[in-house]
Amino acid sequence: MNTVGHLINGQFVVEGTRSQDVFNPATGEVSKQVDLASKTTVEQAIAAAQAAYPAWRGTPAIKRARVMFKFKELLEANADKICQMIGEEHGKIGHDAAGELQRGIENVEFACGAPELLKGEHSKNAGPNIDSWSEFQPLGVVAGITPFNFPAMVPLWMYPLAIVCGNCFVLKPSERDPSSTLFIAQLLQEAGLPKGVMSVVNGDKEAVDTLLHDERIQAVSFVGSTPIAEYIYSTATANGKRCQALGGAKNHAIVMPDADMDNTVNQLLGAAFGSSGERCMALSVAVAVGDAAGDALIAKMQQAMTKLKVGVHTDNSNDFGPVITKQHQNKVVGYINSAQEQGAKIVVDGRNPQVEGYENGYFVGGTLIDNVTPEMISYKEEIFGPVLQVVRVDTMQEAMDLIDAHEYGNGTCIFTRDGEAARYFSDNIKVGMVGINVPLPVPVAYHSFGGWKRSLFGSLAAYGPDGVRFYTLRKTVTQRWPSAGVREGAEFSMPTMK
Repeated sequence: MNTVGHLINGQFVVEGTRSQDVFNPATGEVSKQVDLASKTTVEQAIAAAQAAYPAWRGTPAIKRARVMFKFKELLEANADKICQMIGEEHGKIGHDAAGELQRGIENVEFACGAPELLKGEHSKNAGPNIDSWSEFQPLGVVAGITPFNFPAMVPLWMYPLAIVCGNCFVLKPSERDPSSTLFIAQLLQEAGLPKGVMSVVNGDKEAVDTLLHDERIQAVSFVGSTPIAEYIYSTATANGKRCQALGGAKNHAIVMPDADMDNTVNQLLGAAFGSSGERCMALSVAVAVGDAAGDALIAKMQQAMTKLKVGVHTDNSNDFGPVITKQHQNKVVGYINSAQEQGAKIVVDGRNPQVEGYENGYFVGGTLIDNVTPEMISYKEEIFGPVLQVVRVDTMQEAMDLIDAHEYGNGTCIFTRDGEAARYFSDNIKVGMVGINVPLPVPVAYHSFGGWKRSLFGSLAAYGPDGVRFYTLRKTVTQRWPSAGVREGAEFSMPTMK
């Protein structure tokens, strides 16, 4: 059986001490094993990065960018192979995997602008014969810890930008679907990245804790669940590291009485059930304002969901695939059960989908639940599955209060034809990413991604302008060259511009 190892200092490494099974979630079968890095192996990756850093830091930004231009070409040339790897280990349908990869490539494109992104500011004659300027310098060795649900895209949120800023990077991806991540890192080496600048270590908590405690790691980026994000952030910052840790979500869509209901339903279908709901931006709660809107929404959703297709990744006519593991399948079904037990109405039941030829796969069908209340466990917690819950309220303000009261503040949206309502919503809702008739308001690569409240720990969001700031330190230089023969006396008061 094949074993997925690590990429350290440009070489593939298999430690062979501990390993973990990697499953094909569509069949339930073990497809390969992943080697789990020990503390020693992770330290080897850090050491390689530390050794490569001085030369890479001194490499002109334009030359770093050229590596990214070539990397982009290789990603596009190998897109089909990457999407196949994602499908085999994650279960994501081919068209969805292609969308994930494209979003990752867009972050590489942004990183190609390094010469412009890293330009500082300059002020001539800030004082008498004094010039002042700022510049952005790399941190050193930085690390990323990424989740299973986007094995291509989320790592590409991190290391392309970190690397073009002059840092060296150690990536610890999810051990559940490691192959595509490792293959993409290999393409970066092929693009001309010097050995040691980028390493990948597969592993579990031992690898994570090594990165969090090693003093050579200057910053840590993380995407995952909120409990782990909080642990990552508190541990990293306690060890003096810069940290951005993106956590969980419970994303709400307000459906106003004046909404274009057919368009709303079409948008909700993809936002709730795409990628089996295993997205931190998945729209998992629809808040209907008024029973008329709620009844219309339920009726149209119920009808539309009869056409949903769940199945294997190789069939592009399928809308979404299995969830990642048997344990997660049981967890999602458990949330559906708990909603029913607490008084909600299961309108469309996806607990026992029949996928011919894949009876042992980890499938959950699209599920629609009505009459959900904020006291229910299924409302409070992140389900991370193809489940859309409907909460009914009387007013828009009540809907906004409901969203604001939730511990998560990642993404939200409103469906309406009323510009005044939309403007009030976007101005006042306490959520980091907002959509107006857009259910998945994921910022493009030249903006930044991040929620509020317990969806983001740290002051800087992922990628885009915040990413540049996260992976660099501002240095401000003030200089004066006195004229020949001119000597000024000592000044003991605070320097000012009079």
